[in-house]
Amino acid sequence: MHKIHSLQQSGIDMPLYSKRETLLTMVGVLLVMLLASLDQTIVSTAMPHIVSELKGFDRYTWVTTAYLLTSTVMVPIYGKLSDLYGRKAIFLIGILLFLSGSALCGMSSSMNALIGFRAFQGLGAAALLPIAIAVVGDLFTPRERGKWQGVTGAVFGLSSVIGPAVGGWITENANWRWVFYINLPVGLVALLVLIFLMPSLTKRVATVSIDYLGAGLLIAGTIALLLGFTWAGSTYAWLSPQIMGLLACSCTILTIFILVEAHKERQQQQPIIDPSLFRNRIFVISVLITMAANMALLGSVFFLPLFAQGILGISATDSGLLLSPMTLTLVASSVISGQIVSRVGKYKAIAIVGMFISVLGAAMLLRLNVNSHANDLWMAMIVMGFGTGFGMSFYTMIVQNALPDKIGQATSALTFFRQIGGTIALAAMGSVMAASYLPTFHQSIPAQTRQLLPAKIINLFDNPNILLSHEMQQTVFKQFAMLGPGGLTAYDQLLHAVKMGLAQGIYNTFILSLAFMLVSLVLVFFLEDRPLQGRKINTRKNSATDPSVADTPPLMLH
Repeated sequence: MHKIHSLQQSGIDMPLYSKRETLLTMVGVLLVMLLASLDQTIVSTAMPHIVSELKGFDRYTWVTTAYLLTSTVMVPIYGKLSDLYGRKAIFLIGILLFLSGSALCGMSSSMNALIGFRAFQGLGAAALLPIAIAVVGDLFTPRERGKWQGVTGAVFGLSSVIGPAVGGWITENANWRWVFYINLPVGLVALLVLIFLMPSLTKRVATVSIDYLGAGLLIAGTIALLLGFTWAGSTYAWLSPQIMGLLACSCTILTIFILVEAHKERQQQQPIIDPSLFRNRIFVISVLITMAANMALLGSVFFLPLFAQGILGISATDSGLLLSPMTLTLVASSVISGQIVSRVGKYKAIAIVGMFISVLGAAMLLRLNVNSHANDLWMAMIVMGFGTGFGMSFYTMIVQNALPDKIGQATSALTFFRQIGGTIALAAMGSVMAASYLPTFHQSIPAQTRQLLPAKIINLFDNPNILLSHEMQQTVFKQFAMLGPGGLTAYDQLLHAVKMGLAQGIYNTFILSLAFMLVSLVLVFFLEDRPLQGRKINTRKNSATDPSVADTPPLMLH
């Protein structure tokens, strides 16, 4: 007999499948995990070229913000749907949505269209990683899961190393649209493998209520908050009626959300975020630390390819390669710190050391300017990557240790708030960068150049897209060359002013990153150093029943 239906001797009642079923299913699962993790790492390397072609510098961060927003909010909903209808059905739906979104992103003709299609793609992406990790729990016993978690970790490590370089190579040698189209062949292979070879994993929970009202309120409140931070200082003034109205609307909706969730808890229903978690001090401090640290990490990493390509003039491929050392040190230090914490049984000292190193790396980013070299960027990223990996890899374990009876809810909520923090930071930093560019650009133009050129010519440089497009630079250069030596000098001065404006905008985002990292460092000192408990297997519920329980790697966005 190829299939053994359950294993009772070990005290764990779970289905087991034939070796062929499990191996072929894992091939499909690993392909999906590679697909999802690569998508997180290759897109931002291509973003400077995308912005150059679609002319949307003011919406630079929204391409990623929209994706993160929908993918973050949908995670707990997909988790409960997979409990109701089984892993396979929801997994396949997620893959189809993701691939459809990828195709639409590749066909985008404007920044607004790309932003909308990225949000649609995020709806599918939310199902990929959590359910893929949960499938490992469905297929294997706890003892067997260890080696497969090592394999999945290797997939994340591989994608983090090759993703930026692949994104850069595709952008330079093909077209940025293939950054999205490349998902289609890989995804279709995974889809076919899973459709025909993946067993229909039985659902574990008979009755699960989905908090649609809570999810809707959370989405609406978060979108209003993101729009407020995105438009403030760039499209509208900070104290304008539009921004104040959006922020007030967000606060009102989120307050209603909190009241609804509290009511559901009192009625012993299943809120999307359990309010009782916030009565645990360790959980609250861990949420605040991971939110602030992810704000700092995403805020700095997201703008590094733009700095490398726009200011330093590095190619897309080379800028992708520049990010690889940071990822390698992050992964390596995560493994090291995890081993130390597991052996010692304490985590606070390791967290403090890691956060100190992260603060140092964030401070090193402030040294970058228009005269910097690739080595300056490289060293800052390595230090920040090592510190972040060393000090941020075990907060899931900390909250699970503090809330052993609510592991799934605590892990899901921690992941949610960590990613929401990064999403809000990207929106706010994009607004800060856009608002900082123009004043610095105009201040950096020499007086004689202003006198030589009419305002409409100078206004052509109001957008730093010219730094990201060699074709545009050549066209404008030829026009200025017709003015003689004075025209060429004016061109060089304007191009330098553009670099000064962009560098100042990115510098201001680095200041915010350092501020968020300092907040994380201060918060770590308030973290209770509770001894880690020994591992116990709960025969009534384990991580296999809940995708949110699985310990996913920290979100690493390039």
